[in-house]
Amino acid sequence: MKSKILTLTAVTMLLVSCGTKKAPTASTAPVAPAVTETVKATELTPELAAGKNLYENSCARCHKLYEPKKFSQEEWKPILTRMQKKAHLDDTQMASISNYITSQL
Repeated sequence: MKSKILTLTAVTMLLVSCGTKKAPTASTAPVAPAVTETVKATELTPELAAGKNLYENSCARCHKLYEPKKFSQEEWKPILTRMQKKAHLDDTQMASISNYITSQL
């Protein structure tokens, strides 16, 4: 019984040690960094940051967040009016959210 276990272990070790390993070569060309699209980042004022925070925290409670650019300013107006009632937000909070969304268009 011991000889079968030793033989099996030896065969397993032999097979594992014969496995091919790909060694890195010195002549490998450096990989070019991925090209990414440069997006113009708008600096958020404290007021706009507060609007963004309200938008992310109030709206994401019930559904996924939409990118502000998904809709035009005219399309956002009825959406925000309808959602204000559902989210129980006052006019000041809605103005803050609206200003943030408008700044991102």
